[in-house]
Amino acid sequence: MPGRAEASSDTKMKITRILAHRVELPLHESNYKWSGGKSVSVFDSTVVRVDTDAGLTGWGEVCPLGPFYLPAYAEGVRSGIMELGPRLLGLDPRELGVLNARMDACLKGHPHVKSGIDMACWDILGKASGLPVCTLMGGRHGDAVRLYRAISQEEPDAMARRVAQYRAEGYSRFQLKVGGDPDVDIERIRAVRSVLRSTDRLVADANTGWTQHEAVRVARAVRDLDLYIEQPCLTYEECLAVRRACGMPFILDENIDGLDVLLRARADLAMDAVNLKISKLGGLTRTRQIRDLCASMGLAMTLEDSWGGDIVTAAIAHLAHSTPESLRFTSTDFNSYVTVSIATGAPRREEGFMRASGDPGLGVEPRLEVLGPAVVTVG
Repeated sequence: MPGRAEASSDTKMKITRILAHRVELPLHESNYKWSGGKSVSVFDSTVVRVDTDAGLTGWGEVCPLGPFYLPAYAEGVRSGIMELGPRLLGLDPRELGVLNARMDACLKGHPHVKSGIDMACWDILGKASGLPVCTLMGGRHGDAVRLYRAISQEEPDAMARRVAQYRAEGYSRFQLKVGGDPDVDIERIRAVRSVLRSTDRLVADANTGWTQHEAVRVARAVRDLDLYIEQPCLTYEECLAVRRACGMPFILDENIDGLDVLLRARADLAMDAVNLKISKLGGLTRTRQIRDLCASMGLAMTLEDSWGGDIVTAAIAHLAHSTPESLRFTSTDFNSYVTVSIATGAPRREEGFMRASGDPGLGVEPRLEVLGPAVVTVG
């Protein structure tokens, strides 16, 4: 099987080939809806394979939440790999700082293009050293990672029923997709909170969908509830104004795409927790840098990605498991949302928790028959 050979740590290793596979990930639920009428029923995911001259293979995955969520889209990942890949051949995949410096020098921006390559190289580093990625990223904190469940936007009663269903499956953290009509959103929030226990956490995530005045109105209408408000508006300035007006626990997500805005938000006291998405930040290397800075500031984090299957879920598990438990707000298991399994060895939910693999690297072995032939080959 590729990716199981051993390599001496003092021997130079070289990237010889980079491939990309396209795989569709249909949802168990008919579709996934969020603010502004956006919805997806089948996700377009890119699985990245990095081969080396040492016989080791690493795997990564990138799955944008459609082209209308962040500045990223599925076909752009694969086109970007065609552009960037030739410039990475010959590099040692274990030298992640060198690798990321080269990617940034050769392709400005486009962090989602770099994410799968970086993830695959972490997989190689783990296999080469015989260690799981979470050990390499700081060590395993705790026995398991607590998960949240995202609740697709529907009518208030339907969303409350969904929450009750997932609560019965062991979840105790819920991210409610709002950002629609403010009056309906108020009903959604109240209906869902009414079916939860006092120990359950509820996040009203507008995904930038409200205008500033709408966000303030909704927040004030539900301020008697135990509730977090996440990314209510499109711009950072609007979100900061809502934060100052409502006085409720606050999470930022879409605006946090680098160290500069994170430091600004921290200085402005603009949030109580932050959502870190691996592909939005450019891969595990960049996300770990921001994660460690957040930890040094005592800032709680949701550790996840935009979407994905088994490989993304494994990467999330390793990132979260290597984060101090007191600062892990929550994470998610995207592979439980979809009907297709693309790899063995990925974490599986157990009563609202998951665990990172103890095997070297990410601990996953892709199902090649599911991936099919590569649609991009470099090298």
